[in-house]
Amino acid sequence: MRTEDLNYDLPEAAIAQTPVTPRDSAKLLVDLGPEAQPQDAVVADLADFLLPSDLLILNETRVLPARVAVLRSGGGAGEVLLLEPLEDEDEGWWEALCRPSRKMRAGEQVRAAVGSLKFEIGEDLGQGRRKVRPIHQGNLLQELERSGEAPLPPYIHERLSDQERYQTVFSHRPASAAAPTAGLHITAELLAKIAEKGVQINTVELVVGLDTFRPVTAENLEDHQIHSEWYQVPAETWEQVKTAQATGRRVVAVGTTSVRALESAAASSQLQGRTRLFITPGFQFEVVDVLMTNFHLPRSSLLAMIQAFIGPSWRDLYSTALQRDYRFLSFGDAMLLQRGPLLQRGPSLKGDHEAQA
Repeated sequence: MRTEDLNYDLPEAAIAQTPVTPRDSAKLLVDLGPEAQPQDAVVADLADFLLPSDLLILNETRVLPARVAVLRSGGGAGEVLLLEPLEDEDEGWWEALCRPSRKMRAGEQVRAAVGSLKFEIGEDLGQGRRKVRPIHQGNLLQELERSGEAPLPPYIHERLSDQERYQTVFSHRPASAAAPTAGLHITAELLAKIAEKGVQINTVELVVGLDTFRPVTAENLEDHQIHSEWYQVPAETWEQVKTAQATGRRVVAVGTTSVRALESAAASSQLQGRTRLFITPGFQFEVVDVLMTNFHLPRSSLLAMIQAFIGPSWRDLYSTALQRDYRFLSFGDAMLLQRGPLLQRGPSLKGDHEAQA
């Protein structure tokens, strides 16, 4: 598939810069298949589109306050953005984005502009990425909460006054570099309303990386090197999934990250590990029937997943949303999509799964 087939014109004015209040007042474009017309709603109405027999899956990851303004020993300011701990490293080294990376020397120490946190700068990993070792007393997370903030996507230009607005209300373990944005619309009151209807609610964890915002630059989609992410599907959640499937009930995923976790578990037969699963047109979904998701960047791997899920009709839906002044991307509005009828199957692009049970 040509990557250009995932392109569309996204006006700058359509990119939401701030979240709406309350969370569930965001618009919801509902498309439940080719026999139904797209319907305008709000996220607060989500329970009305769910069945009592549905199984709702949420990604409970939490964004790490990993963007730290730093001061260099020789003068000047910079920034360290922790991405993830390096595997097989027993000395506390992380992969990080550093700025200005070219001016930071291996062995140099920089200190946070606020708080006592320091970083030792390690070797250059390319593309602005460095090995970095946090130097701290006590708990690293507490130091980051004092010194850092959540890294917002590059297309968000306004500072967020309340950092909790870039966290879901059900988030649990701080680990991600980006929020599972469809979940940002969900409120505790909405979850209670959904549960009262009889819907079973379970969670997964997929640690979202910054590469989720990177456009696909390869001319052909199959040449794109998809990023890896760590996921975990609790045994209880997987049992609920298998029960739902055995009894003909729908599995409803909130967000593309929930989809990637569930379909990775199904494809690899492993409930946790690192996944490079690339969901593209022709992919055969084994778990998810309905998806709630935001509107995504042109030429992105997330948009490839949407075309795999509903086919090329996404173009009409995106055009409709733009005409109706829906807000796009992380702080924007959402869609509720029912998986389309089986499309012509091509080879699905599945990367390797470095997983374990």
